[in-house]
Amino acid sequence: MKRIERLGTGIGWRPEIAEAVERLPGLDWVEVVAENVCPGHLPDSLVRLRERGVTVVPHGVALGIGGAGRPDPGRLSALAERAEALGSPLVTEHIAFVRAGGPLTASPGLEAGHLLPVPRTRDALAVLCENVRIAQDSLPVPLALENIAALISWPGDELTEGQFLAELVDRTGVRLLIDVANLHTNRVNRGEDPLAALDEMPVEAIAYVHVAGGLEQGGVWHDTHAHPVPRPVLDILAELRRRTDPPGVLLERDDDFPPPDELAGELTAIRQTLESAAADAPAAPVRDLRPARPVSAATEEARERLGLAQAALLSALVAGTPAPEGFDAQRLRVQSRALAAKRSDVVAKVAPELPQILGSGYRPAFVAYARNRPMSSGYHRDALDFAEHLLIAGHPQDPATRRRLTHWWQDRAGARPPRRTTRIVRAARAALVRR
Repeated sequence: MKRIERLGTGIGWRPEIAEAVERLPGLDWVEVVAENVCPGHLPDSLVRLRERGVTVVPHGVALGIGGAGRPDPGRLSALAERAEALGSPLVTEHIAFVRAGGPLTASPGLEAGHLLPVPRTRDALAVLCENVRIAQDSLPVPLALENIAALISWPGDELTEGQFLAELVDRTGVRLLIDVANLHTNRVNRGEDPLAALDEMPVEAIAYVHVAGGLEQGGVWHDTHAHPVPRPVLDILAELRRRTDPPGVLLERDDDFPPPDELAGELTAIRQTLESAAADAPAAPVRDLRPARPVSAATEEARERLGLAQAALLSALVAGTPAPEGFDAQRLRVQSRALAAKRSDVVAKVAPELPQILGSGYRPAFVAYARNRPMSSGYHRDALDFAEHLLIAGHPQDPATRRRLTHWWQDRAGARPPRRTTRIVRAARAALVRR
């Protein structure tokens, strides 16, 4: 297998900091959220960076390659189009599931709106490996997969994180995107040892590394990407560097963006951490990836078992059903609130008029709405459904605000908001269908 291309030091490109990113000294590459760029209409800033020779890597967040179902061909095609449009040397995604239910489990389809961990079981590994091979066959460039942060743990894990990643690489030859901030998050939230994970994983498969900040509240570490990179995360980066020389390291920042000089300072701290660790460690061995080991495909029974387990977990998180056996119910409640809050934030970005219309009441109203109403058709539909829900219930109480919300809904939905009686009829029909 070919050596992984050298990337250098980079930063996550976001529209809010596009101008600052272009001015950062010594920038080698950037990463973009794949779903946020259109191949035929690339932002001018990305075009200028590419013309300067800055590498651009698309980073997917919606494929759900760790889900029980096979990867969606349309999503794979979209990733391939973005890789080709950006001239990228690779594409990346997450070892996670983001949706569950549907035909595989004969249950309603559910969307998490967030990355959720897969169980570290033989069933889940077999399904993931087959999904990875399907994705690799559909992409024009190599694929790298990222370890994720999580608030919850699956009961009955059969492998550690390092063992799971090692098996995945051995079976598929996939590259790894190692997020050291996520290793720190899992240390705080799940008691996992990041150094043990580094010792067990095939570090020669690392394509690049993510570094990001977060915040601890009430004994839970929140991987916010909106705070400075803390010392413990840089310490894990140093430990990784003592084991291998990663081809690339990237700073992630998704919100609450600091001034440009602070971004530059964080990149400098990352470079200094790498240089210091390299000076303290023996030369990292150069090891090529072995060819993928042939293995049998996942059975449909394994997919069904995984699908049922993931659907039960996701239903507890987004639809208010009981916690599946073996899960920490308190942690599930924390994760459920976090999902609702993130969903609220994303809807506010895709439909900024809603928080403008509702003011300080937007967030609590949306979180209350989301508690037992799963998202099923994307964030734009979610925004419309939320507004419809408020209007049916006679909210907001202020007439002028309600008129503004009604007009907003009508402009986008093209119809009169259904009244309370319509809602009752819809509920009755849904009940009959469930029977």
